[in-house]
Amino acid sequence: MTSATRQPGTPSAAVRPRLIATDLDGTLLRDDKSVSPRTVAALAAAEEAGIEVFFVTGRPARWMDVVSDHVHGHGLAICGNGAAVVDLHGGPGAHRFVKVRELARENALDAVRLLREAAPGTVFAVEQTYGFHQEPHYPKLHMEIPDHLLPAEKLLAPDGPDADQPVLKILAYHPDLDPDAFLTLARIAVRDRANVTRSSPSALLELSGPEVSKASTLALCCAERGISHEEVVAFGDMPNDVEMLTWAGQSYAMGNAHPDVIAAASGRTVANNEDGVAVVIEQLLAERD
Repeated sequence: MTSATRQPGTPSAAVRPRLIATDLDGTLLRDDKSVSPRTVAALAAAEEAGIEVFFVTGRPARWMDVVSDHVHGHGLAICGNGAAVVDLHGGPGAHRFVKVRELARENALDAVRLLREAAPGTVFAVEQTYGFHQEPHYPKLHMEIPDHLLPAEKLLAPDGPDADQPVLKILAYHPDLDPDAFLTLARIAVRDRANVTRSSPSALLELSGPEVSKASTLALCCAERGISHEEVVAFGDMPNDVEMLTWAGQSYAMGNAHPDVIAAASGRTVANNEDGVAVVIEQLLAERD
């Protein structure tokens, strides 16, 4: 039987978990974007045992249909790398925003300018609560038709498209740079104007509000429930998961994880295609029994 490994000295190993926080793509989901029967059963068993499950993803709310049938109890998910908390109880297409942590347009415009200067050739897209807009040369990376095709400066202008909607994050793509090199360059260039991370295997960066991350929004949700970070078990595979894995009392890097994720997590499990999240949940529940 496949099993997870816990690194020696994990401080929270003896703490009974009260919340499981899991990334989706490359973590909970298999590469075909499905949720395996074993994983479905493990999530249900965790909720039955009184352990809340939070999906914590870089995906926008409109892409959450893949797990909307598997939410239990609270029905909440953290989307956009922490930019929104969404109630999925309404089912596909009927989600409700519970909390929004926006990226100020002034900050977004500064970040666009700084990235254009630091990495010429960068192209941008803008995610809002209900809209998605992109520049004309931004590649078709997402299976959807943008609402508007305009330069980022016009998309983010005070009188731009959907100006009444909060900006959740901006996406920055470079056709030639190495993904990790682009991330390092962008963090130096943008500084405190935005939180910069990535979850794609390509040179695609995600920029959120300066204090917005999966970890910070998860911490807010846990505080509302009286749950400490020691009582959280987290799973992830890409750089946008690092802060969450560092914050959680127990954390697991997937077998397919980025090196930075492996370094940040307190333990490792098998790959997403081998149901690595389910493997750990089954072990946690067995230890409780």
